[in-house]
Amino acid sequence: MKGNHEREESEQMSALITRQPRGVEGGSPLWRVRRRYRMEYVPVACGLALLPWLAVLANSLPAAAVASNWRTVWIGLDAAEAVALIATGLLAVRGHRLQPLTATAAATLLVVDAWFDTMTAAPGADQVSAAAMALGAELPLAAVCLVLAARGHARPTA
Repeated sequence: MKGNHEREESEQMSALITRQPRGVEGGSPLWRVRRRYRMEYVPVACGLALLPWLAVLANSLPAAAVASNWRTVWIGLDAAEAVALIATGLLAVRGHRLQPLTATAAATLLVVDAWFDTMTAAPGADQVSAAAMALGAELPLAAVCLVLAARGHARPTA
C-alpha cells in the first residue's frame, strides 16, 4: 500500500517536472532558447562583469578616505552578525531546513568583519587588536557556522 502511494506521488512529480508550458508541446525552438538562458547564469555573468571593474577601482580609489557614517556602518555590520548568529542557533536547535542558509550568511558576515577590521585598523595597537579579534573570535566562529551549515545541509529531510 505504502509503495503504491509513493510510486503514484513519484509519477505525479515526474509529470510536473517534465511537463512543458502550454503551447510548446513538441519542443518548439522558443522553448529551447528559453532553457538556454536560465537564472543560474545571471550570477556568473555579473561576476564576470565585475572583473574589469576591479581594475577600474584599483586605479581610481584613493589610498585613504574619511567616512561620515563610520559608526553606523560598523554598528550595522555587527547587528547583522548578531541577527544571523541568533537565527542560526535558534533554527539549528529546531532542526529547521533554513538553518544552513543563516549559518552561511553568518559565516560570510564574520569573514567580512574580520577583513574590514584588519584592513581599516590604524597601525600599532589597533592593528594588533583587530588581528587578535579576527584570529581569536571572528574567523573561528565563522568556521563553526560553516560546520553547522554543512551538517544542516547533509541532514536528511523527512
